[in-house]
Amino acid sequence: MVVRKKVLKVCRECHRVVEGESCVICGTSNLSEDWAGYVVIIDPEHSEIAKKMNITMAGRYALKVR
Repeated sequence: MVVRKKVLKVCRECHRVVEGESCVICGTSNLSEDWAGYVVIIDPEHSEIAKKMNITMAGRYALKVR
């Protein structure tokens, strides 16, 4: 049995981690599989990291996208 690892893609525009072929936030299909760092934003209104990254919606985000 071959087990395939799920490849997560990241939006190059807003850094959101996506599972489909387009970003649910900005709608772009400009995605990358080459990214590093991972942050989960739960409460963007009170998160200093979300403010620095200009994130307004809760979700999973990459810190660096190539």
